[in-house]
Amino acid sequence: MSYFLPADEAVLTAGRGLALTHPGIALSVEPLYLLARRPAPERRVALVAGGGAGHEPLHAGLLGPGGLDAVVPGAVFTSPGSAQIAAASLAAADLGGRGEVLHIVKNYTGDRINFALAAEQIRAAGIEVAEVVVDDDLATDGTAAGRRGTGATVVVEKLLGALADRGAGLDALAELGGRIALASRSLAVCARAHTSPVLKSPAFHLRPDELDYGVGIHGERAAHTVTGPHGVELLVARMTGELLADVPAGPHGVIAVVSNLGSTSDLEIRIVSALVHQQLRARGIAVHALAAGTYVTALDMAGFSITLTALEPGWAELWDAPTDTPLRLPGAAAARACEVTPPAPAPVTGGFPGRAATDPAGPGGGFLGELHRICALTHTDLTELDQASGDGDFGDNFCGGVAAAVRLVERSGVPGANALAETFRDRVGGSSGPLFGILFTALATTADRAPADLPAIAAALRQALLRITALGGAVPGDRTLVDALAPAADTLELTPTADPGRTVTAAARAAIEGAGATAALTARRGRASYTGDRSRGLPDPGAVAVALVLTALARTHEPALAGELPALRAITRGDTR
Repeated sequence: MSYFLPADEAVLTAGRGLALTHPGIALSVEPLYLLARRPAPERRVALVAGGGAGHEPLHAGLLGPGGLDAVVPGAVFTSPGSAQIAAASLAAADLGGRGEVLHIVKNYTGDRINFALAAEQIRAAGIEVAEVVVDDDLATDGTAAGRRGTGATVVVEKLLGALADRGAGLDALAELGGRIALASRSLAVCARAHTSPVLKSPAFHLRPDELDYGVGIHGERAAHTVTGPHGVELLVARMTGELLADVPAGPHGVIAVVSNLGSTSDLEIRIVSALVHQQLRARGIAVHALAAGTYVTALDMAGFSITLTALEPGWAELWDAPTDTPLRLPGAAAARACEVTPPAPAPVTGGFPGRAATDPAGPGGGFLGELHRICALTHTDLTELDQASGDGDFGDNFCGGVAAAVRLVERSGVPGANALAETFRDRVGGSSGPLFGILFTALATTADRAPADLPAIAAALRQALLRITALGGAVPGDRTLVDALAPAADTLELTPTADPGRTVTAAARAAIEGAGATAALTARRGRASYTGDRSRGLPDPGAVAVALVLTALARTHEPALAGELPALRAITRGDTR
């Protein structure tokens, strides 16, 4: 986020940090620019780029052998001045005794004007200078100022850096840069604007169901805001299709660059890159390189950009050429992901004695079906509860595990309760996986048995409780799932057998009340213990999940009485009155 910028000299301080980290980079304070001190000996032309700060690691990430010779940063989202650019260009030319300079300029009015003025000063000093303009932003095609320069700048700088290291002259570099820019297009979307460094708030506001489609890297609003469901698969397919319609890929394939705009997680960027690769391969397009990461940002904007460059002969080799720059770009991509088959695991034994369920209910019925329906209605609540006491992943882990068990039943015909046990035991991570794996393994042979075998259910809950407390060390009062499981186990064992028709419902109510009581407790186990009293007032998500499991059992075996239990929202909020 852009909360941690100093009151003044932010760009200078950042430049000093880069020079400290990378000794091959020198810093000029006045005027401000960065210089690569170790140019390739064959290089005859100095490559100079720059623009407003806020797009890091562009441009300084490509400063050094195999990349740029000098970078001129302006203030955030503001072009550098012509005097800065001229000084940086002359220093870069002087460093290697070179008499030619190539400017790489993104197509923004301020950048174009200041680089043009600097070029006049450089020529007056007897240095030849040429310019490559990067104008790849498809969203601004047809506007009066022309397409903006965005993500393709990375491709232009990388390919020109490799060719310059081979000793190419100014005309050859300028001609190649123009062809690369012409063969490149980019599109960017965002779900949240960047944080204004001055206001410390988003520069513009989007609703949760909105995306700005075609944003700029200076935080400019897109011409179009799209609403409704935004599945990433459909979004990537639309973006990729529009890019290819404007720059069709030829027989030599493409370079694809997927860039985080600032605060999009690496997990999401990797997903987008895989989907881009999938879209390209489905169209029969070879992907020479797939770069996915943080390359061209808009401070901390939550979004991503896709850049496609249609390759010509020889360009792939330039991309693969080695560099010694702060930003390292990946080389050739794999044609497909290498997937291995793990060795067959040893059979897992577990569960508890007892006959197999007489009703191996499928995913739409029985215990698993009830729990799946409950999860569909409580997933968000479980996530919110865990955000108050942990890292917010519990809803995804628990409800995702239940959904995975449903898929396992549909795919292989494994009985529902057994599918829950196998899924949580073998495939769900975190603490919820093994702990609920113990519970579902215990219930596997009893959860769907009709009529209900109450002693077997009671024994299963007790055995699960003993194993969970032995494994995790929690006891009642620690604000964990044990606070709901223990009273449920006690109730099943103590309820008079004279009234067996309401035993499971009574156990579910005990679990619900136990989960609700955790709202007044301070966590002494698990990640919630790190947050102290911050989570007080809301029930523990693990205890709530146990209450939901018992509710599903009650609905399975005592459907008429289960209606007496509190509503699901009351359970997740700890309101058991």
